[in-house]
This record gives sequence, structure tokens and C-alpha cells, in this order.
Amino acid sequence: MILSVFWLPATLGAAFFQSWRTAMQQRLRGTMSVNAAGLVRFLYGAPTALTLLLLHWLLLGGGMPRPGWGFLGWALVGGLVQILGTNLLIMSFGYRNFVVGTAYSKTDAMQGAILGTLVLGEVLRPLAWLGVLVSVAGVLVLSLAGKASGPRDLLRATVQPAALCGLGAGLAFAATGMFTKLAMAMLPPGTDAVRGALVALTVMTTLQSLMQGGWMLWREPEHLRAVFRGWRKAAPVGALSALGSACWFTGFALAPLGLVRAVGQVEILMTMALGRFYLRESFTRSEVIGAVTVVAGVLLVLAGA
Repeated sequence: MILSVFWLPATLGAAFFQSWRTAMQQRLRGTMSVNAAGLVRFLYGAPTALTLLLLHWLLLGGGMPRPGWGFLGWALVGGLVQILGTNLLIMSFGYRNFVVGTAYSKTDAMQGAILGTLVLGEVLRPLAWLGVLVSVAGVLVLSLAGKASGPRDLLRATVQPAALCGLGAGLAFAATGMFTKLAMAMLPPGTDAVRGALVALTVMTTLQSLMQGGWMLWREPEHLRAVFRGWRKAAPVGALSALGSACWFTGFALAPLGLVRAVGQVEILMTMALGRFYLRESFTRSEVIGAVTVVAGVLLVLAGA
């Protein structure tokens, strides 16, 4: 079946759109608060998500699944956790550069594989687990950039603020994937995987806009106004976020969470390219070695899939 292998291009598309969105979001961080830079992802992503859903319906026809309370409950929890992960990721950028902040968050591959096994009952082959371990090791090399020469240095680097924010973001994103799969499992049997993903995305981004927008209206009204004033720069961030999430959710619907998150680590290569050519950041030899290790891990994951 076409959809049985469609998870791979969907995941690669998710990595591409997410790295591009994160680069643009990093620039917004210079003019907006953490919450404001996070809100644009959902507020301007919701219309894009709805447009994608309507286009899918108009092109392919068929019925539209009706979400129940179980679906809404998981979508609400997943949306809240993703808000937390987004804010933590943006905060990590303030301690190290764009590439390294993203690298810490990519431990979501290992965390997602563990959550998928313990909570969702998903099974990965030994070679896929090895690939996850290798890719996470590459992320650590990339993150530490040669600054850790032994166990003590490794421990010290792991508890620095950037690492804690990045690791927390990774856990939040892994949990978001788990809650999204649980939500989509609550849709009526036989629901098309892509349409189910787009329904989940539309509902989740709408809930996230209400949750984080409501918080900002209460606590940061001046920054909320900035979100609307800067719509020309913010709207593309939301659109890219919705495209990336549509691909992520489709991958989650078609493959185990651990596989999708592990292959999604190719985002770090796209992030390095964007960091170098878009944000004008430089990277070291250690970061290149780490990136190559990530690629090796992803290839092992694919071989074991």
C-alpha cells in the first residue's frame, strides 16, 4: 500500500518545514517574548491547517470524521505539552546558538521510542534501536561541540541551562507525538490517515491559539498586540509550522513514534545549513562529526524499519 511507506517522505517533509520554521522563529525571538514567538506558530498555523483540511476534502471527497470527547481530551493535552516544548526550545536559543539549541531537543527520538514502547506498545527491531542510540550520540557530540572530554565534563554540560531546556523540549515533543497518536486513534474506524492527521492538526492548533493567546491576554497583553502588529513576519512562521505538523502527524498515523522521531533527526542537517546560510552562524569540526553520526544513526533506523 502507498500509505504504508508514505511515512518516510512525510517525515522528511516535516523535518524540512520544521527547520525552516525554527530559523524564522529564532529571528522573531529578537523582537518578541518567548510566549509571543511561540504563539505565532499556532495562531497563524490554524488557518493554514484548516485550508489544508478543506483542500484534502475537496480533492478526495468522502466524509469528515466527527471528533468525540476522547479525541478532544488527548488533543488538548497534546497541544498544551507542545506549547511547553516550543517555549523551552526558544528559551534554549538564548544560552547557545540556533543549531545547538535544536540539537538538544532532538533527543526526542530516544524519548519518543521509549514512550512508544511503554505507553503505545510499539515494537522496534534491534537494529532500529541501535540506530536511535547512534543518532542520539551524534546529537550529543553536536551539542557539546568538543567541550566535554570525560564523564565529568559530559555531566556538567548536560545540566547547563541550554541542555535542560533542550532536553525538556525533546521530552515535550516526544509526548506530543504520543498524545497525537492517542487522539487520532479515537477517530472513527476507517478514517483516512492524512485526513485524520489534518483534523487533529486543525483542532490542536485552534486549542493552542486559545490557550496561549488567553494566557498572553491576561499576562502579556502588550506582547500579544505585537503578535498581530508583526503579522507579515509571523504569518509565514505559522504557515511553515502547520505544514511541518501536518507531515509529522501523518507520519505518526502511519508508523511507530520512535521511527518517525528518529528519521526526523535529519532536521539537524537542515538546521545546520539554515544556521550557516540564513542566520550566518558558524559551526565547528565537532558539530560536523556529530551531524555525520546522526545520519549514520538514521540510516540504521531505516535499515531496521
